[in-house]
Amino acid sequence: MKKVLVTGAAGTVGLQVIRFLLSEGKYEITALDLKNKHVYKRLKPFRKRINIVFGDVNDYAIIDALVKDHDVVIHLAGVLPPLANVREDLCREIDLGGTKQIVDSIKDYNPDCFLLYSSSASVYGKQDDYEHITVKTKSKLDDYDYFAKYKLECEKYIKDNIKNYSILRLAYILGDPGPEDLIYNITPNSECELLSAEDAGYAFVCAIDFKNKVNKKVFNVAGGEKFRTKYSDYLIHIFKTYGISLKFLSAYLFAEKNYYGGYYEDGDILDDILHFRSKNLDVYYGTLEKYKYKISRFIPRLLAYPFIWGYSRKKKSK
Repeated sequence: MKKVLVTGAAGTVGLQVIRFLLSEGKYEITALDLKNKHVYKRLKPFRKRINIVFGDVNDYAIIDALVKDHDVVIHLAGVLPPLANVREDLCREIDLGGTKQIVDSIKDYNPDCFLLYSSSASVYGKQDDYEHITVKTKSKLDDYDYFAKYKLECEKYIKDNIKNYSILRLAYILGDPGPEDLIYNITPNSECELLSAEDAGYAFVCAIDFKNKVNKKVFNVAGGEKFRTKYSDYLIHIFKTYGISLKFLSAYLFAEKNYYGGYYEDGDILDDILHFRSKNLDVYYGTLEKYKYKISRFIPRLLAYPFIWGYSRKKKSK
């Protein structure tokens, strides 16, 4: 039975990775994340079926011990925007420092260990030809985009130091708008190819069985043509079902930088290998219908109507 370590296990993608690993029934799973009430609550349903370790990816003693004893590391831990682009020091310490610690531990103690690294499609920056982005597309990053900057540095460090790895550049992740945080620094007018959290998690799990085909390679991981939309259209769907909230209102009104979206011309390559895609945007929007019937969302949905109405008028006038 292979042993799999998942860092950042309580995150949006991390929980999906754990669920799919458990559904396979052939892995011994260790979840690593920081110790706080939020993380404890999210991992609690799995506590009898997996090993849970509370700790920091920068703690060399913990990482060395765990890496020595695992066949696969799925590295998801890191600081996300907008915090990552406000606190460069934190992004450098956790994203880059934590990744280096894991890579060094693999190199020194378990060179056969297979590392699956969660990178981001934000590394491309703002592309003029946004419809034909591939892994060979040259990055065009803003000076303040520390998140993408350190993702690229992590990728390079991985390639230069270990022999068994795969780098998955995830598109914008769609989670549950209720409990999940929103990475809102994406321009509303951006044309985007999105990715459901479930499909992202499944891609990491499938990659374990296809190591021989994905090893030492970088992939764009996105939902394909059925997940392409303007970001403002996505936000309006959220308003209609979930209602208004500060995080979504901020995205609709104020986001002006960092994640510019785009379409991934080579996105089908990984799906042809792993067959991880299972949804489309309509299915995802359907999962949000539950919020229409929650009394607690009645007022937020009512407050969202002016934005929905205004956006509809704007689209009709074009």
